[in-house]
Amino acid sequence: MINFRKATEQDVPAIIEMIANDKLGAQRENFQDPLPSEYIKAFKNITADPNQELMVVENEDQEVIGTLQLSFIQYLTYQGGIRAQIEAVRIKDNYRGQGIGKQLFEWAISRANERNAHVLQLTTDKQRPEAIKFYEDLGFKASHEGMKMHF
Repeated sequence: MINFRKATEQDVPAIIEMIANDKLGAQRENFQDPLPSEYIKAFKNITADPNQELMVVENEDQEVIGTLQLSFIQYLTYQGGIRAQIEAVRIKDNYRGQGIGKQLFEWAISRANERNAHVLQLTTDKQRPEAIKFYEDLGFKASHEGMKMHF
């Protein structure tokens, strides 16, 4: 049995550990004990914003085994529509392949509908072919070419 809930400050180390636990995350994150204060500051900013939902998945032992951030962005396009944006999706290695990620996305899709979003979008690194296949299997389409500028 798994449970979806909003993240608490006590969950931040487990979230950052999951985010840092792959070849791309390891290059940009700084997971250590104690956790750098920037992560707690970011968590507080996220939870203070009513358009941000940082979620965790916990197992029957209340261990955090997954996470995603769902953002609701107000636009003028689509007649003042709301876009839902999924970021920072992770499932702990030893829990992958059990359908937990799919359940997490089903929750996110339902939540985006509840908030009357007209589109649910995400980006994924082109170096993550398994993730791309997973998202396509859920019904996401590669409809746009994304660009980023890192500072």
